[in-house]
Amino acid sequence: MNGWGKDMVDLSVAIVAYKDYGDVIHAVTSLEKYTSGDLTKQVYIIDNSSGEQAYDALREEKLSCIGSFADVTYLDAGSNLGFGKGNNLVIPMLDSRFHAMVNPDILFTEDVFSKIICYMEDPEIGMCIPKLTDETGKMHWAYRREPTVSDMFIRFFCSGLFRKRVKYHALQDQDFSQPFQVPFGQGSFLVIRTDLFRSLNGFDERFFMYMEDADLCRRVNQVSKLMYYPYASVIHKWDRKSHRDLKMFRIHLGSMRAYFKKWGFRFR
Repeated sequence: MNGWGKDMVDLSVAIVAYKDYGDVIHAVTSLEKYTSGDLTKQVYIIDNSSGEQAYDALREEKLSCIGSFADVTYLDAGSNLGFGKGNNLVIPMLDSRFHAMVNPDILFTEDVFSKIICYMEDPEIGMCIPKLTDETGKMHWAYRREPTVSDMFIRFFCSGLFRKRVKYHALQDQDFSQPFQVPFGQGSFLVIRTDLFRSLNGFDERFFMYMEDADLCRRVNQVSKLMYYPYASVIHKWDRKSHRDLKMFRIHLGSMRAYFKKWGFRFR
């Protein structure tokens, strides 16, 4: 349903899963535990691991416990659509004021959504990213300037040699105790106005995985603002697979090529 329907909820949430059912369960149960009951919501789990027989039985066993939550809907993607296309699968179903894209490896320890939605009542804010930390409370540097070819090369191959540039790219010259506009916020946890997400046609599906978040942030900032909001925090386990797995690294490289082909090969 499009528009402001009579049953419109405050918030919709999309969690794209790929074999990581244990993480999905922890994410959903912590979300349900800490999100205020005054906030109406609909949670969608989009399963990208469909068709892989080793996970068929596991899926039924692991996800059965979330059936107790009336506002959780399971969607079988039919195949591995990738991160962006998997998230886009729910766009025709959305009837919400705000929409969140949440990684399965996110854990909630407070009512993050109520705080963010209150902040986003400011009409100039189109999208918001909270404070992301590890399980010890250490902050993740998940906020960056717009990517350049040089920054991506340094990040993957020689970050220890260009620490000043790495810190600059990661916005470490900003005051993270205060809100500020972010050029590029990591896609592990983003809250966007649903009508804006729909008008932008969601993620660019040319990116199978990686860089689709940088692309979306850039398009949001062209018409609105992506803001960092430090007064709400979530835990992100963040395993950085593309730094350790050759297949994922190749996918990341392909996405970087697609990004720079779209936006220009800027080096500085």
